[in-house]
Amino acid sequence: MNTHKWTLPHLSLPFKALFTGYLLVVGLGLLMAGAQIMFTHGMADGKLGLSVDDIVYSYHGKADGTQLEAKLDGSMKDKAPEEVRREMIQWARLGAPEAEWEPKFKQHFQQHCVMCHSTIPGIPDFTEYKAVQETAKIDEGVSVESLTRVSHIHLFGIAFIFMFVGLIFSFAVGFKPWVQAMLIFTPFAFLILDILSWWLTKMSPGFAWLTIIGGLGYSLASTVMIFSSLYQMWLYKPKVTEA
Repeated sequence: MNTHKWTLPHLSLPFKALFTGYLLVVGLGLLMAGAQIMFTHGMADGKLGLSVDDIVYSYHGKADGTQLEAKLDGSMKDKAPEEVRREMIQWARLGAPEAEWEPKFKQHFQQHCVMCHSTIPGIPDFTEYKAVQETAKIDEGVSVESLTRVSHIHLFGIAFIFMFVGLIFSFAVGFKPWVQAMLIFTPFAFLILDILSWWLTKMSPGFAWLTIIGGLGYSLASTVMIFSSLYQMWLYKPKVTEA
C-alpha cells in the first residue's frame, strides 16, 4: 500500500480543497466564538475583555446585586441611557415593587428592552411584569437547568469540530507520534476541563480560573493543528526521502 498518498503534502487536489475549506470555516468559527464570548460573558463586569470576575458573575452570580442589575451594568450596559439604567437598578434593588411598574418602568422596558425580550426564545419576556420581577431577585448566576443544556450542547457540538480537525492533522508529517497524539487529544481534555469548570464555579468562585485555562488550552492546540495542516498541504515541500 502506498501510504505516502495519505499524508497532507501528498494528498490529491480534491482532498486538499475539502480539508482546506473545512479548516478555514472552522478557524473563522472559532474566532467568531471568541468574539461572542467577549461581548457576552466578557461584559458581565461592565468592562470589555474576559476576566475572572466576568466568569464568576456569569456562573456563580453576584450576591450583592440582582440579576437585572448585573445585566444592566454588564452586557446590557449600552442598551439604555445611564439615568434610565440607574433608575431601573434602584427599582430592582427595592424588590421591583409592582406599584411602580405601570406608571413608569413598563415604559422604560418597552423602549429599551422588549425589542429582544419579547421576540427571542429562551430569554425573559419583558412585556410581562412577572418576568421582570424574576430578574429582580438576587443574582445567583446561570441556573442549573441552563447550565445542563449549554453543557451538553457544547460537549457534543465542539467535540465533532475537534474530531475532524484532529483527523486532518493526523495526516501531517514531521511530528513525533507522541507529540502528534498529544496535540490531537489536548483539545478534548481542555474541553472537559472548560465544561467542568462552569459547574465548579457555580458552586465556588475560586474555580473561575479553570474556565480561562480550559478555553486557552483547546484554542491554542486547535490553532497549532489548523495552521500546521494548512501549511503542509500548500507550502511544505517534502524531502525526497519522505516521498
